[in-house]
Amino acid sequence: MATASGRALTDADGVLVRMMPPGTLEQVVYRMDSLQRVERAGVPLLNGAKAVEVSVDKYLSLALIEGAGLPVPPTFAGESARDALQAFEALGGDVVVKPLFGSEGRGLVRVADRELARRVFDTLERLGAVIYAQKAVRHPGHDYRALVLDGRIVGSMRRFAPEGDWRTNVAVGGRPEPCRLSPALERLALAAAAAVGADLAGVDLLDDLDRGEPVVLEVNAVPGWKALSAATGVDVASAILDHLRGRK
Repeated sequence: MATASGRALTDADGVLVRMMPPGTLEQVVYRMDSLQRVERAGVPLLNGAKAVEVSVDKYLSLALIEGAGLPVPPTFAGESARDALQAFEALGGDVVVKPLFGSEGRGLVRVADRELARRVFDTLERLGAVIYAQKAVRHPGHDYRALVLDGRIVGSMRRFAPEGDWRTNVAVGGRPEPCRLSPALERLALAAAAAVGADLAGVDLLDDLDRGEPVVLEVNAVPGWKALSAATGVDVASAILDHLRGRK
């Protein structure tokens, strides 16, 4: 039986999934199984087990987003360092290598040198990791984070990279500021959240200057909101609790 602090989750009024930490395959599968058990018991779950399973996997979530017809950066995923090096060249020789599971900008490496790319890919292959590399997108110097809840955007912000870094994530020093998304960005954020089946989602968007349109970087179905609340003044926690109460 799934429990938290000695209480059976199947007896809870509602469950808000706040993290899916790294672990062994058995541990991750068990956690997902526990979420499914809670959901099947009729307990309101935010997000549902399937949405969490999809969003923690960058490859699967991006495949579903692209499959929904939404623009995403050109991306390689595979297990072969040789194939990854060929993809590196095809992607223009400038890529962002990401862990398949991870968030907050941690574990990301930008590679724009062929020899360094070869070493990175060889290391990942030896570790038995999946190599996930996206073309580095030329952009205006910021990205967007939209927080989607129940088919609407409750808050959004621009994030600027700190000096000497290219990552915009607030957890690694990015500077946030409130913003109102354009209609095109709003539609894209809502469609991306729907593509992974998430009622609550943090959607990361980027203006691709070469394509002349925004792209979806990723969707997080276990999003943090501390930085967004501080930047926008939106009481995200209250909005989430209201949403859960409405599902009882």
